Amino acid sequence: MPVPTLELTDSPAVDSEAPAVLLAARRTGDGPELLAPAGFDWVPAALTALGAKGAADEVTSLVEPGDRGRLVIVAGVGDRADAATLRLAAGAAVRSSPSLEAVSIAVPATEPESAAALLEGAALGAYAFTDYREGPSGPGRIVLHADHDADAIRLDRIRAVVAAVARTKDLVNTAPNDLPPAALAELAAEAASAAGIAVRVLDERLLADEGFSGILAVGSGSSRPPRLVRLEYAPAEASVHLALVGKGITFDSGGLSLKPGASMVGMKSDMAGAAAVLSAIVALAELRVPVRVTGWLCLAENMPSGHAVRPNDVLRMKDGTTVEVLNTDAEGRLVMADALAAASAEQPDAIVDVATLTGAQVVALGNRIAGLMGDDDLVAQVRSAADAVGEPVWPMPLPDDLKTLLKSDVADLANTKLGTVVPGMLLAGVFLQQFVGHRDGADEARIPWAHVDIAGPSFNSGSPWGFTGSGATGAAVRTLVRLGEQLAAR
Repeated sequence: MPVPTLELTDSPAVDSEAPAVLLAARRTGDGPELLAPAGFDWVPAALTALGAKGAADEVTSLVEPGDRGRLVIVAGVGDRADAATLRLAAGAAVRSSPSLEAVSIAVPATEPESAAALLEGAALGAYAFTDYREGPSGPGRIVLHADHDADAIRLDRIRAVVAAVARTKDLVNTAPNDLPPAALAELAAEAASAAGIAVRVLDERLLADEGFSGILAVGSGSSRPPRLVRLEYAPAEASVHLALVGKGITFDSGGLSLKPGASMVGMKSDMAGAAAVLSAIVALAELRVPVRVTGWLCLAENMPSGHAVRPNDVLRMKDGTTVEVLNTDAEGRLVMADALAAASAEQPDAIVDVATLTGAQVVALGNRIAGLMGDDDLVAQVRSAADAVGEPVWPMPLPDDLKTLLKSDVADLANTKLGTVVPGMLLAGVFLQQFVGHRDGADEARIPWAHVDIAGPSFNSGSPWGFTGSGATGAAVRTLVRLGEQLAAR
């Protein structure tokens, strides 16, 4: 998980020793408008000669005239230059230049938010995964030229968030043969313990003893048994308790309801929710945010075998609800249901779960926008956090009538509906909702809950864009960190 060294200088002059300088350009009706300090008067003409427009995601590389011959990278920001566009532009520029050893960012940023966005975007764009093949590892040093001090732009926060996203990407990019549930649980325990987070790992024996039948059933077909990891960051000054639940299917074959071969490719990313929850809690602990956070990582490998859960099997979940399994490829909701029930038993102030839950999310919202469901007030808070960090989400309904589609002839619920076209993302959300507990007392209100479906946004199998390269994206990490900060500030 190499993270570049991030530095800040208030010197307006760009270091003559820097091998590359990052500038920005805004698109206007008269051509690209350069956003740069003095000394780069030659750049606009060069951009125009090359047909550059200053459009978003446009990166133009130039060589500085004269003896130095430095590389000058100009990133387009589109029609406006604000924190969101600068973050993406800096990320696109650095991502497009993976062989650089260092880069100086010389984009004027009068507001601390814009300066922070430039540095964060560049650092996110520097990510490279080289565990299985040799290749450029991205810049090891990024220097921001800005008239702000480290406290103003919260440099420590940028470092912690960038490291959290990189950790998530590393875990999701890791080949499934190298990351069975036990190995992921061990890595999670190491990272959490290093940040002062309490860790409890439940193996298959403890899962059985404590009634986690959903996690056990999903993992029963694999020779590599499941795990549940409970994390707790509990600073003394915390007044709010947030529970985070993450889906961690380390590989999803579909089980006995086997996926088509092509649909299995990329299923190593089915643990992206658990990776995001882990990394967000570690970042919150490193930043000492005064909010209590408990995390539940539901780890299993969904494989077909003589021991695998079968269609028509009935499971008694952690909260006592019985569920008939109609499709073993609707497995994520089974592991999440157990953890939602366990999280609810601790009576947190809010529960947010993150999961690569349904292909229907991709059909409805595509690969960049996550589906967001749950209680209105908490959904609004999650959306506010996501908007603040530039991770698109879109609120979706949870219609009460969909519960009728989950009827079973023999159990309290079925895990899905077969034989008809249904709104799959919403139906999965309705299923999860049944396992969110109430406040102490049967007549009390349900614990505030939000569900984030990141099936599409968690893994980029298309063209790179902004600071997002191919493969794992680290989706939801930055949203969860911001949500924790917002709750702590209440």
